[in-house]
Amino acid sequence: MDNTLTVILGIVAMILPLVVGRLVWKRFDQYFGRNDEAYMDSLEYFLKKIGFTILVAFVLLWIGISLVFNGSAS
Repeated sequence: MDNTLTVILGIVAMILPLVVGRLVWKRFDQYFGRNDEAYMDSLEYFLKKIGFTILVAFVLLWIGISLVFNGSAS
């Protein structure tokens, strides 16, 4: 794979998890908030929200970087 293409895909593979993580963070309340303000202000809820966001971002980062570097070994 061309070096320029590898660099561009690497940058995309690093930025995509940030964008998706931000969307997960913003939409988490709609899916798991239960419309309960007391629950949504609790530490348990915050830890679930941050954990799920980090998990999704890390999995996307891992998949993206592995695809980029798997193709550049040629």
